[in-house]
Amino acid sequence: MNAEATPGRERLIEQFKADGLTVMFGNPGTVEQGFLDAVDAAADFRYVLALQETVAAGIADGYARATGGAALLQLHSGVGLGNGIGMLYQSLRGHTPLVVVAGDAGVRYDAMDAQMACDLVAMARPVTKYATRVTDPRSVLRTVRRAVKIALTPPRGPVFVALPMDVLDELNSEPVLPATVPLTDVAPSAASVGRAAELLAGAERPVVLVGDGVALSGAQAELVAVAELLGADVYEVDSSEVNIAASHPLRRGQTGHMFGPHSRELVAAADGVLIVGTYVFPEVFPELENPFRPGAKVVHIDLNAYEIAKNHPVDLGLAADPRHALRALAGVLEQRLTPRRRAAAAARLDVRTRERAREDAAATADDDGTPMAVFLRTLAERTGRDLIVFDEALTTSPLVTRYLPPERPGDYHLTRGGSLGVGFPGAVGAKLAHPERLVVGFAGDGGSMYTYQALWTAVRHGIDAKFVVCNNHKYRLLDDNIAQYWRERDIAAHPFPGSFDLGSPEIDFAGLARALGADGTRVEKPDEAVAAVARMLAHPGPYLVDIQI
Repeated sequence: MNAEATPGRERLIEQFKADGLTVMFGNPGTVEQGFLDAVDAAADFRYVLALQETVAAGIADGYARATGGAALLQLHSGVGLGNGIGMLYQSLRGHTPLVVVAGDAGVRYDAMDAQMACDLVAMARPVTKYATRVTDPRSVLRTVRRAVKIALTPPRGPVFVALPMDVLDELNSEPVLPATVPLTDVAPSAASVGRAAELLAGAERPVVLVGDGVALSGAQAELVAVAELLGADVYEVDSSEVNIAASHPLRRGQTGHMFGPHSRELVAAADGVLIVGTYVFPEVFPELENPFRPGAKVVHIDLNAYEIAKNHPVDLGLAADPRHALRALAGVLEQRLTPRRRAAAAARLDVRTRERAREDAAATADDDGTPMAVFLRTLAERTGRDLIVFDEALTTSPLVTRYLPPERPGDYHLTRGGSLGVGFPGAVGAKLAHPERLVVGFAGDGGSMYTYQALWTAVRHGIDAKFVVCNNHKYRLLDDNIAQYWRERDIAAHPFPGSFDLGSPEIDFAGLARALGADGTRVEKPDEAVAAVARMLAHPGPYLVDIQI
């Protein structure tokens, strides 16, 4: 118990430190000035300044993803929260545990409806797991502990606490205690696991659908064991972390995030479906009808009970930790699979192994020699693929992952949530979390311009991240999507909307990097790509490479 009262703004910092939140990302404002003054004076507490709230939120998201824990984000009242909402939606969809705080002028001014007055909680609620406002100086730390607990309890996600200035100015004698996060390593009952094994063991065309719940529970090895026992193809759904190594022959890639018919095609023939750590399906234009074939046996394992059978019925839903559930399921399958079923599963695995070998050989032989391909091949060779990739390359992502495949947990983070701008700030956050590692953020020319100021933050705070612009002079993903739209509606192909074009005027990305205190170069020809890799790796600080596609 802390008996001596101190101003709430100072005690709040002690609470953050007790919860391991010693780095705050943000952009300052007048109504937070007293709190930020205390932050500046606090020992063992760091403030990372961004030039706009979207950038601050993106860096916090990347930091949380790279550390595996929570990150602390400070926004400025209603206008700052408004700026950050798009990025907070990314964090909500991606289950990033952000603890977001914002100030307001004070409870005493509520009746005045003055400048910048707004309902912060109502603004934050759609993009957070939990949103509240502290109005009593005796419950500041209590409320923050609750928020931290909610952020870190699966399904993880961002939380929001509004902190009026006058509440933080009051003396506070609350105890400073670390938040209690409940353990969720829940194992399913033996009977439940037995039922799951019974439903899946007889499948002749099994499929496993996985998401980031696997990575969160550290269940990659258990997932592989079950997939190999079943001889099941593994598709990643709503996945942005390494849930299964890219090189594993049973990994078949992503189902996609845009069009439901594509996902339906991938699972339509399956007679046994295991869903782990994700929801189905996350597309922008999802299938309204059940995508699984009649009679298919479907088992869904997730700590997030809300997602189980949310959109489509399942035969068995297990609200359990994926690692414990998959480990138990593998044990039961080992006992129950007949020799014939084992042989069939081994045959399916063998087919995929030989197919993967042929694909890898073809990919090696089919180097198209473009500047991007040469850059990526050279980067892979120079680093031995020992780097962290933050991937918002979008239409260039298949090429990025061809040369820098997601193999090890923590080495690869993919954009998620549907909005642009996470690639560069995400790389800054990941580098801050792992200063000893090489971190490279990839973004399209369109996406990079949402949060280009992240380079300034990297320079200011000595964060030696590297950045690559995949420059096709357009919002290429929109070209691809509208082409699909035309095909579905029998509309003749015609020039893409002018609003998708980013080539006029030309953006000098390397010049922008230098204007923000970093350095950079432009690559137009394949032979320039080799030199660009060398310069990027040798440069002692943030460096950007603009690669023309």
